[in-house]
Amino acid sequence: MFDQLTEKIQKAFKNIRGQGKLTEENIQEALESVRTALLEADVHLDAVKDFLGKVRAKALGQEVSLSLAPGQLMVKVVHEELVALLTPKDRNAGKFKFAPAPPTVILMAGLQGTGKTTTAAKLALYLQKDGRKPGLVAADLVRPAAVDQLATLGAQIGVPVFKAGPGESAPDLCVRACREALANGCHILILDTAGRLHIDAAMMDEVAEIQKRTKAGNVLLVADAMTGQDAVNAAKAFHERLPLTGLILTKTDGDARGGALLSITQVTGIPVMFLGTGEKVDGLEAFHPDRMASRILGMGDILTLVEKAETLAKEKAEERALKKPGEFNLDDLMDQLRQLMKMGSMGEILDLLPGDPAMKKQLAAQGPDDKKLKRMEAILLSMTPKERRFPHLLDGSRKRRIAQGSGTTANEINQLLKQYDMMKKMMKKGPLGMRLPQMPGGFGKGGGGSLPPGLPTR
Repeated sequence: MFDQLTEKIQKAFKNIRGQGKLTEENIQEALESVRTALLEADVHLDAVKDFLGKVRAKALGQEVSLSLAPGQLMVKVVHEELVALLTPKDRNAGKFKFAPAPPTVILMAGLQGTGKTTTAAKLALYLQKDGRKPGLVAADLVRPAAVDQLATLGAQIGVPVFKAGPGESAPDLCVRACREALANGCHILILDTAGRLHIDAAMMDEVAEIQKRTKAGNVLLVADAMTGQDAVNAAKAFHERLPLTGLILTKTDGDARGGALLSITQVTGIPVMFLGTGEKVDGLEAFHPDRMASRILGMGDILTLVEKAETLAKEKAEERALKKPGEFNLDDLMDQLRQLMKMGSMGEILDLLPGDPAMKKQLAAQGPDDKKLKRMEAILLSMTPKERRFPHLLDGSRKRRIAQGSGTTANEINQLLKQYDMMKKMMKKGPLGMRLPQMPGGFGKGGGGSLPPGLPTR
């Protein structure tokens, strides 16, 4: 998300690293470069002025310690102020307010085209994984197919969806859903309201009525991160009519500048709670100011990466506990591939690791991309359950059949089997599935593999 900004900030600090101490002159020179980088990233001018003023004051008042070089100290100061920029003044803001008696109501508002309906389903899945019991209310009665879209997403994640009856208005639907929530096993209701323009008085009145009648204690604005300062202006307009309690920025994986994220809390006082990444229903991550500041400075976000890995590991924990190391088969390899794909694209994973942005782009280009992983999955799906369980059965004729069914080649199948054999050996040395080993060579470059011994031949 912040590739361009990260590169320019790192470049601004290069000249300071060789200095013996921090001076007003070299600090000013570095901050001029940072200022240009922030403005080019479409950060709000007031936010830039406030941020740079605080960094300058703090840097000039710092003494370089024995353990920190001037460049390191400058990074430390900028990191602290970035965290402050992204953190609301009210430290208790940005958390859900759960009602003393269910249901807890979460109202989703936003402009047209921000991805609000998909985000509502993402939030429901997020809460479901946290042990909550959410329900979705299809209160967008304006956009064609919005109700059907939410119903499809709800069925996909196993969350009930409340729909309007004949002639029922959106406010009446939301009130009825609140009454019927517990009977449907829902402790939390997420209201997907219609997208609107903030200049549309009638529709703004409708969403304000929904909030008032349902007494929604959580009002989240869904904003498109790619719109830059338009997202900030929309947040201000909505906050004048609704008591916004949080923000969800969507399409952050496609926003190379990041100006909305760096401006919106500072300008509006409303905390960012979640970031939407990708179109998949599990593409929602909690927002942490300190972690985001580290990512902007090229320091990575190891904690988020670990949390993603832990979440995926829990999904298979019980199944793995029943297996012994020697029982690793191609069904398990398919599970590993799917977990890797759930972690996100190679670029998204590398974005969470520290390092130079240019080097990350190189690694992303050289590593296994989504297409290669999909081809590996297609090979595995073209096998019979028996072949995945007993890979040694895969003779030449079977490989030709699998290659034809998956649209791949026998060499690609041999390469996959070679990688499987390597993983099988690693699993015998430690707990099953603890980590995915680095896949040697490029997928599809040929290669064979020895067959696991001791298994039946037919």
